[in-house]
Amino acid sequence: MKISIITVTYNSAATLRDTMDSVLAQTYPNIEYILVDGASKDGTVDIIREYEPRFEGRMRWVSEKDKGLYDAMNKGIRMATGDVVGIINSDDFYHRTDVIGRVAEAFSDVEVQAVYGDIRFVNPDNLDKTVRYYSSKNFSVKRFRYGFMPAHPSFFTYKRYFEEYGYYKTDYRIAADYELLTRFLAAHHLRAKYLNLDFMKMRTGGVSTASLKSNILLNQEIVRACRENGIWTCMPLLFLKYFVKVFELVFTRNE
Repeated sequence: MKISIITVTYNSAATLRDTMDSVLAQTYPNIEYILVDGASKDGTVDIIREYEPRFEGRMRWVSEKDKGLYDAMNKGIRMATGDVVGIINSDDFYHRTDVIGRVAEAFSDVEVQAVYGDIRFVNPDNLDKTVRYYSSKNFSVKRFRYGFMPAHPSFFTYKRYFEEYGYYKTDYRIAADYELLTRFLAAHHLRAKYLNLDFMKMRTGGVSTASLKSNILLNQEIVRACRENGIWTCMPLLFLKYFVKVFELVFTRNE
């Protein structure tokens, strides 16, 4: 089974080496790595060219203007030739070498149509410091209405489902990942397997958590995503998720 891993970049020179090194370190051999760059101006493309020979023909990339993050993700998925696809952001990295091998092992069960697991948020100034542990263990499709989803960067599924059920919706600004998972797992009932595994480390500071304004927009788009996929919810119901986030922070500090 070939697994395609997709990274979207734009002026990512400060963090991209960690991402690419972590993909190279994976022990699973049948990996295709795809980089979709949005015409960076900071040396990102120089790093991509530097690393390309190390992938020994397993890497494909493009650098050109796009219409935003989700448009670039869609472009990468369309470029993929693997059976299964997953995404790793350009400021994230696998901190263990067996992640893709464990994913491939899960898909050896023909009943499994998607896989997801856990992730760690880390301090950008101290990558060994976990500030939040995002567990997908207790996720169920019923929890979409409360604003919960499996950790998107840990989500892998067959490429054919994007072709069948659609790609990321580019008219979402923040929550197209939420909408896609809602569509795949709730509306189309893909059979997903949870792996009790922390897939990667993510530096804190993402767009969806950057400000009160972005959090309001995120919740508005979550309401829309649920509505479009046959799930009832409302803004007050979504506020419950913040109590869980506080628990995750407290739990992490006590680890």
